[in-house]
Amino acid sequence: MSTLKDIQAPVKEEMNEFELKFRQSMKSKVMLLDKIMDYIIKRKGKQMRPLFVFLTAAITGNINEATHRGAALIELLHTASLVHDDVVDNAHYRRGFFSINALWKNKIAVLVGDFLLSKGLLLSLKNDDFELLRIVSNAVQQMSEGELLQMEKARKLDITEELYYEVIRQKTASLITSCCQVGASSGGGTAEDIAKMGTFGTNVGMAFQIKDDLFDYENAAIGKPTGIDIRERKMTLPVIYALKHSSSSEVSTIKKMITDSEKKSANVKKIIEFVVAKGGIDYATKRMNDFLSEAIAILKSYPDSVYRNSLEQLLAFTIARKT
Repeated sequence: MSTLKDIQAPVKEEMNEFELKFRQSMKSKVMLLDKIMDYIIKRKGKQMRPLFVFLTAAITGNINEATHRGAALIELLHTASLVHDDVVDNAHYRRGFFSINALWKNKIAVLVGDFLLSKGLLLSLKNDDFELLRIVSNAVQQMSEGELLQMEKARKLDITEELYYEVIRQKTASLITSCCQVGASSGGGTAEDIAKMGTFGTNVGMAFQIKDDLFDYENAAIGKPTGIDIRERKMTLPVIYALKHSSSSEVSTIKKMITDSEKKSANVKKIIEFVVAKGGIDYATKRMNDFLSEAIAILKSYPDSVYRNSLEQLLAFTIARKT
């Protein structure tokens, strides 16, 4: 399995340059804001989103200044959404670090998110990157709608498999879709390229989220599953499939256990055993691989290159990850 460093190799210089430009784009004359921006930069993740932008630009056209701005736009708006999400979820940690709201309280965190959002908008408007702004703004809208749709359905535990796909398409896949569309658009790709890369990104995002959902059951074999989604009453694909293939009395019993799982840890173990027995894990794994296969098929329609090879390795890395 290739390391992330290996995968980044064809665009190493571009990624290094992007990091410097991204730091610059977050500068502020307000000392408190500058301090918080510095904190955000220091706890950055794997930089997967800009990597998708640069690699898709390279296989559909070429990496240029617009590509750098597109990658920065996505990072700014995505970071803003994460800061706001932590406030909504009352989360005090992200990637092993204290969240902004944990260190500086909710009021400041909300304003920081607004600042990042405005920075992204201004970056696009200053350079007339209207198409890139349209792509990314559409993703932000879908992310918000997906989150609210999931919250609405979690109360009744009545989400179907089709609705689940719609939720994760909006909530998770839309961002990766926008990364790949921004890459193709900024790199000079055709309308067909932009559409194909959008479909590619959607399939990657769907596979990524199903993999994320499977982490809830990751250690079921050794008796130590996490069960976090179950406690939060999130209806993910493994449990949706299991309920779909159960009797009405089983459905009623399991839904009652899910409702009470936050207070009763024993329920989580029983629910997971039920999902495993009904084939929920196997089915979710199969669907994840289906989306992955569709993404790979789209990549194969492009000529072989170091960039295409890196994207293929990035897909494998994404699905093989342990966190």
